[in-house]
Amino acid sequence: MSQTGQMQANPRASRTNLEDALNANVWDVDESPHIEVDTEKCVTCKTRPCISFCPAHCFTLLGEKMLYSYEGCLECGTCRVVCPAKEITWKYPLSGRGVQYRF
Repeated sequence: MSQTGQMQANPRASRTNLEDALNANVWDVDESPHIEVDTEKCVTCKTRPCISFCPAHCFTLLGEKMLYSYEGCLECGTCRVVCPAKEITWKYPLSGRGVQYRF
């Protein structure tokens, strides 16, 4: 209650969690990937930070092989920045393509 005796709105009540916010986004995926990875170099990478730091979880490991999916990319470029071998080529999708934020 406020000093005037009125109930105050809970500021957390109107917040959306991250999963719901990301699910509201729309993707117009281009046929040509905007992320290219030299997956042969990933085999020797011990830390594989792209798996841990990609907020969209576009990178995954299948045995020793690195798999990536550009379709759900949030276009933040984190993968390119954290790759210790600098083997990720990342560019913005063609104009009008990619993620369209809806929050």
